[in-house]
Amino acid sequence: MSIAAIIFIALIGVPLIEIAVFIEVGGRIGLWPTLAMIFATAAIGTALLRYQGLSVLADARGAVERGELPVRALLDGVCLVVAGAFLLTPGFVTDAAGALLLITPIRRLLQAYALRWIAEHGHFTAAMRTERRGDGSIIEGEFDEEDDDGPPPRAGDLPPR
Repeated sequence: MSIAAIIFIALIGVPLIEIAVFIEVGGRIGLWPTLAMIFATAAIGTALLRYQGLSVLADARGAVERGELPVRALLDGVCLVVAGAFLLTPGFVTDAAGALLLITPIRRLLQAYALRWIAEHGHFTAAMRTERRGDGSIIEGEFDEEDDDGPPPRAGDLPPR
């Protein structure tokens, strides 16, 4: 199934599920308590998102200051952006999905899966990387990481600077 098909199904399916849940919850507890719950979950989710976002930002700064790539912090940031979108979208199902993304162990599981998928299927290219060593020296270089299926590049195949 293509990415476009998945997005199309999500754009149709999620609102239909949300409407069904609204009708069910509203039928059980009433209109005003249902609306109050929607606003309350958005407010609580936004507050949690802000707190965790600041924590992730501090983690990223710490990694950069240590001379490391802040991969975990960047993946946390992506998860928190998606969580924020879910939490700000009215609905109980999207609120539940956003709340799950705020739970650190669940984010770690998703990140492990994403990194494994990228390692197996992805193609990673970086134009320039700067590494700071403990002695203050800086090493700059270019690298290309590709699948092992093909032959290694020859020196003449490298792009000009």
